[in-house]
Amino acid sequence: MSDAIAAEVRRTGDLPLAGKRLVVTGGARGIGAAVVRLAVEQGADVVFSYRHSVDAARALCAELNRDHPDRNCLALPAEVTDQHAVAAFADAALEALGTLDVLVNNAGVVHDHAFARLSRHHWDDMIETNLGGLFTVTQPLVMPMVKQRHGAVVNVSSVVGVHGASGQVGYAASKAGVIGFTKALSKEISRFGVTVNAVAPGLVETDMTADLPAERLDEVKARIPTGRLGTPVDVAHAICFLASDRARYITGQVVEVAGGLVL
Repeated sequence: MSDAIAAEVRRTGDLPLAGKRLVVTGGARGIGAAVVRLAVEQGADVVFSYRHSVDAARALCAELNRDHPDRNCLALPAEVTDQHAVAAFADAALEALGTLDVLVNNAGVVHDHAFARLSRHHWDDMIETNLGGLFTVTQPLVMPMVKQRHGAVVNVSSVVGVHGASGQVGYAASKAGVIGFTKALSKEISRFGVTVNAVAPGLVETDMTADLPAERLDEVKARIPTGRLGTPVDVAHAICFLASDRARYITGQVVEVAGGLVL
């Protein structure tokens, strides 16, 4: 359990996700792991997918199941671009949870290159993972929520999908697609009691930003009104709010979690 999450729960004594059952993609590291932690801390049972981070996924589940024996955290391998693997993951998740209340689409990749040097391979990887994976995961998991007339889908986009960014044409295109997907699906299924929203993080301290040059980080920090990069927990709080019943009248929205940064 992170100190920030533990302090918040102790401060409020609140469990806004009590009894909720969540599926989170890409939950072993970064923002996904923060969502898994916070959701369990707030009372939820969680099944999350991972691709390569086997040890991190197992360690996270072991920790949360130890600290919260009345809740369940389960990690399952799944490549979100593989339709057969996702179908198996969805079946296993629904069997473990019994039903589903919230789907958090977090899995994603980024390849930063100037457009002239952006390879078709990297373009395809970002479109297929960030946008194609969104389709592949959501289609089998949203219908149980539609049938029960209650649920929430939260998709992780990016501020570059809203505002664009030099050197991130492919990533911006894929994340803008996430926003279009969110708004269209919201119009389609919100009448069945299922909200669909997106969060758009700015520059967040994750593995994706760890390799950025120091001068680039200093440049970006200087443009952020809060004067710092975001943390995975900052984003997780927005996601878990949208996953809760407190957000039941919010749908089709994009919440920027970027410290005021406008790219």
